[in-house]
Amino acid sequence: MRRLLSILLLALGALAALSPLPAQSHALEPGFLELTPLAGQEWRATWRRPEVQGRPMPIEALLPEGCVPRRGPPPVSDGRAFVSGWIARCPHGIAGGEIRIEGLEATRTDVLVRYILAPGGAVQSDRLTPDAPAFSPPPPRGPAALLLDYGRLGFEHILEGFDHLLFVAALLLLVRRLRPLAAAITAFTLGHSLSLAAATLGWLIVPAPPVEASIALSIAVLAAELARPPGRGLRLTARHPWAVAAAFGLLHGLGFAGALREIGLPRGDVPLALLGFNLGVELGQLAFIAAVLTALRLLTRLVPLPAATRRLAAYATGTLAAYWTIERLGAMLA
Repeated sequence: MRRLLSILLLALGALAALSPLPAQSHALEPGFLELTPLAGQEWRATWRRPEVQGRPMPIEALLPEGCVPRRGPPPVSDGRAFVSGWIARCPHGIAGGEIRIEGLEATRTDVLVRYILAPGGAVQSDRLTPDAPAFSPPPPRGPAALLLDYGRLGFEHILEGFDHLLFVAALLLLVRRLRPLAAAITAFTLGHSLSLAAATLGWLIVPAPPVEASIALSIAVLAAELARPPGRGLRLTARHPWAVAAAFGLLHGLGFAGALREIGLPRGDVPLALLGFNLGVELGQLAFIAAVLTALRLLTRLVPLPAATRRLAAYATGTLAAYWTIERLGAMLA
């Protein structure tokens, strides 16, 4: 079973290395459109689109017909994304009108739309995808829709983050016994849940570049321990799996918080959105672990693997993590 998990580490590393955006180690961050009603028939539109190779992603937010103007001015970079804002006059409101993200069907990212239909109304949200790049705002929805939208975003974020998945897979391979493994996974969950909440609520402010570099370094540390031959001293992770997982979980939670800040949080519903995103991350992590363990149980008796598989997986994982670390440190100094 451990050799098969080593194969999984190799596969994850290969996918990350062959990704068209290897330096990011994530799929593109979602876009974000917010529509806030003002006095009269006016709405303030804030449109945030992801950055692709130093330029704004070629997608455009279009407000319902009758709104003037329907699209915003040229965007300005804020260092992580491209943002534009404008005031639109919509005589017929936005309920029932079509909001479209032009060009979204040619991408592999999503856009979260957050809006209020009238002054004093409830915050609502919808998620647009390449398969469904437009929608018409329906009547106000309850908090369950907001929880579901942010839950989906958290679920997708963890499953599209190769660095987080590599860390979890390496942890599964390092901690051999079930009870210490359960303790380590629980500690990792608590660690990144705490730092995610603290950073998102503004209690802990850490710049994104050193966080991303530290996350890559955490994977390199696990890979180094994994590469150590048996019998040459007990690995730190094997001695104190829960402590190591909790410490590194704090780092990974700061990374999750960076993605959540890119999406934005609804005014007045921050705790609910934070809860939904965190639950989505946890469900995605548990789904990944369950899929790995199930596949290993099914294949462990069918696939003969060489003894060097574990060492090869450790070196491949460490090489990729070192590459991410160096590149992210270089981005900090650029």
